[in-house]
Amino acid sequence: MNIVAIIPARGGSKSIPKKNIMNFCGKPLIAWSIEQVLGSALINGIYVSTDDAEIADVSKKYGAEVIKRPTELATDTVGSEQVLVHAVNQIDKSGRQKTDIVVFLQATSPLRESSDIDNALQRFIDEDADSLFSGAVLEDFLIWGQVNGEFSSINYDYKNRGLRQNREKQYVENGSIYIFKPEVLRKQGNRLGGKIIVYEMELWKTCEIDSYEDVEICEYFMKSKLLNESQRLLWESLIKATFLER
Repeated sequence: MNIVAIIPARGGSKSIPKKNIMNFCGKPLIAWSIEQVLGSALINGIYVSTDDAEIADVSKKYGAEVIKRPTELATDTVGSEQVLVHAVNQIDKSGRQKTDIVVFLQATSPLRESSDIDNALQRFIDEDADSLFSGAVLEDFLIWGQVNGEFSSINYDYKNRGLRQNREKQYVENGSIYIFKPEVLRKQGNRLGGKIIVYEMELWKTCEIDSYEDVEICEYFMKSKLLNESQRLLWESLIKATFLER
């Protein structure tokens, strides 16, 4: 079975310039996702789809193969699905073994572990699923929205609030891991379709980097939950060196 990981990473980030290769806990942000894939026991190949030469160089340095993304697929209006279709087609055209399963990771979600990827894949295979998303249980989130111009409770009945422990489990799609069969993507134009299952992750792993405030939050969880002692010391020394240079 040929299982590949694809990490889309375009160069035109507006919220944080060069976001995908910004320094995050001592490494380029995208390096964390690449290394997590390299630590997987089930994935055969890892590819970064990018239009940016600097991102390509960093990705190669950390062990990924690069798929050159056409300019027309590197704009703000292009969805991930179009990029993924292009990447899968390029992989299959390379003359190697046909792709059976795709693992789609976002570089802006660094709070995952290699074990998360492998556990999600194993569940995908064991349950003979067509697609999977990683998510976290929303323990006590009471969500409201506007319906016909008036506010209304969406995921519960505010008139019959009930006990928290009696509510049905609800999941937030955390954007960290998606797994799908290529035919789902090609036929439905969507990363999710057919038999969909969820891989549950801790809620703090839902944090992703879209703003400078997000960087601080993700750094906190990376340092306190995922980095070992030597990695923490290295990161702290790099932070101090950066401060002294200023």
